[in-house]
Formats: sequence, C-alpha cells, structure tokens
Amino acid sequence: MKIQHVITTLGVGGAEKHLLDLAGGQVERGHEVRVAYLKGEGELTKDFEARDVTVLRLVDSLPHGWFQIPYLSTVVDLRSSLADALSVFGPDILHTHLLKADSLGVLAANRARIGAIISSKHNDERALLKWPVSLIHGYLAKSVARTIALSDHVARFTAEHGRVPAVLIQRIYYGVDAERLAPRRRRSEVRAELGLAEDVPVLICVGRLAAQKDHPTLLAALAELPAEVQLLIVGGDPFGDGETRLAALADRLGLGGRARFLGIRHDVPDLLGASDLFVLPSLWEGLGLVFLEAMAARLPIVASNVSAIPEVVEDGTTGWLVPPGDPGALARAVSTALADEEGRRAAGEAGYDRLVRLFGLPRMIDETMKVYEEVLS
Repeated sequence: MKIQHVITTLGVGGAEKHLLDLAGGQVERGHEVRVAYLKGEGELTKDFEARDVTVLRLVDSLPHGWFQIPYLSTVVDLRSSLADALSVFGPDILHTHLLKADSLGVLAANRARIGAIISSKHNDERALLKWPVSLIHGYLAKSVARTIALSDHVARFTAEHGRVPAVLIQRIYYGVDAERLAPRRRRSEVRAELGLAEDVPVLICVGRLAAQKDHPTLLAALAELPAEVQLLIVGGDPFGDGETRLAALADRLGLGGRARFLGIRHDVPDLLGASDLFVLPSLWEGLGLVFLEAMAARLPIVASNVSAIPEVVEDGTTGWLVPPGDPGALARAVSTALADEEGRRAAGEAGYDRLVRLFGLPRMIDETMKVYEEVLS
C-alpha cells in the first residue's frame, strides 16, 4: 500500500513515538510510507528517515487558537500544501493523528479526492469538551472511514464528545518492542554519570512539561518525602516555559537539587533502568506510552487513577494508583513502594509480563493493517 500519515508535530511525545514504530513497521512489511507534520522543529525527523519513512514539513509555524484569523489563514495554506502532496503521492490510506491534523486531513483529502481516511485518537482531547469544537469534529468525522482509539477510555470519550458513532471506533492498544526498550547500560554506570550514589532512592518522571502531566503535584509530593529521595524529570516544553516555571516551583518548595530537570533525552531506557520507581500523576491520559517504556525496563509505577491509566497499570500488581491532584496520597504511595524492595521487584516483573501479553508491537501493526484492509475492501 501507499500510506500517508499526518500528525500535528514530530516532537518527542507519545503519539509521535507511536507513529515512528507504526510507520517503521509498515515500511518493514513492504509498504510505501510518508509522514507530514504541521508545526514544530521535527525532532524525530531523522529517526523516521532512518527507517525509510519520507517526512514532509508543511509550514514553519502554526498559530494557537481555533477561531483566530491567523490560524484560519494558515489552515487554508496547510490544506493546499497537503492536498497537493496527496495528489502527487496518491495514497491508498490517509491516516491522521491528533486533533488539528485530523481536521486538516479531512479538508485536504476532500480536495484531493482521497476516500479512505483513518483517524487515530491518542488522547481524550480536551478541546472536544467545547461544544463548537465537538460540533465541527462530528461534522468532519463523517468523512472518516474508521477511528482508531488507543484505549477503551479514549473510545468512549471520542464517541461522546467527538460525536463519532461507536460502531466506527476500534480500540487498538499501543504496541512497543520490549527488547528495543530494554536498558543497555549498567545501573551503576548511569548513576555515576548523574552523580547519584548506588543506595539513593531515585524516582523518575518522563513526559512533556505540560499541565496535563501535573508536575506541580509531583514536586509537592517530593517535598513531603525524606530528603535523600531524588527525582529525575525527563522531558521538555517546546511551545512554552514549563521548565522555567517548574524549576521556580521546586525552589519555592525548598527542594534544592533534589529535582533534576534533564530535558529531552535519547537514553530514556537507561535512565529508567537506573531508577527505583516511575512516577507520573497525570490529570488525564489516553494510554501513556511512557508507562509501557517503564514496564519494558521492569520498573514499578506510581500513577494517578484516571482515564486510561488503569487499563495499563494494574493497581496492586504492577504498581500503585492514587487519586489525581493529591500530593499527600502520592507521597504515601511512593513511601510504601520505596519501603518494599521485594514488592517493587515483583511489580516490575508483573509489569513486564503484562507488557508482553497486551502491548506487543507486531500485534498493534497487525490490527492497524487489518483496519486498512477492511476500509479498502
């Protein structure tokens, strides 16, 4: 097949890394795959190209806001650029990812007369809670042959707030290559590079420095934990000042150097392997690829009990789930986990087993290709 993916950015995020694995796997199966993105610096471009996926950047920047004149003007230009690219490539499938790319994909496909459109929902998109956006989304979704939701939670959210008929939604869990995500370097070596003693309790949080991830609750919880507990914060905020604001909050909480902001890293598996506990108190998650990355490193998890997280993290078996926005509950769960070395080891092994059973990469690609074949038949 000829497959054209469209996504909002190619930054280092869950949806983008998922697409890298999906597109790369499709190329390995003999398909011709292209990816177009709307905005940002395209940090993962070289990763896609290394897997023989052609990458197209449509514009230099995309204004914020759905109803602002600059945004609407840019959408017209984007539609023309993407429609032209589709006309030249002539894909069998147009597969869109994330809300703005979903909308643009439909507009461009209608102009280029591309009939087979698939939309992937990677999150419970909060914009859909606004009735004008929901209404427009439902109208545009009439041109989409099938919507893929990465979790049961996202499927229900998309049906209710995205106005997509449930019969046209199929849940396909993310899939990852557990072997590829395994740590490659020794724990002691990575800790030595970070200046961390072997016996220091180390928490790690991987994710965009966005409000959704609720880093303030994590920092407040850290302030309640013993002074020897260290926190590695991995991730960036390419479109905002998240790191500056969070670093200022850490100072106000008197955390000193206990909270380390490492930025975007390309050795996340090694950092996970050097840590004792993965902690992410998100306010919502479509699924959370980072949880799968932690499970691949056999790292137990403490997370918030919201949206799709319970579909991934099994409370009491692969980790500990707590109410969202509650620093005290988060600190108590972390304390419980850190005090039980054998319990952490068992949770990490159970998480790895769950990953292999439910979230394998070949299964994800198989199920996605089956959707393509069904809409083309």
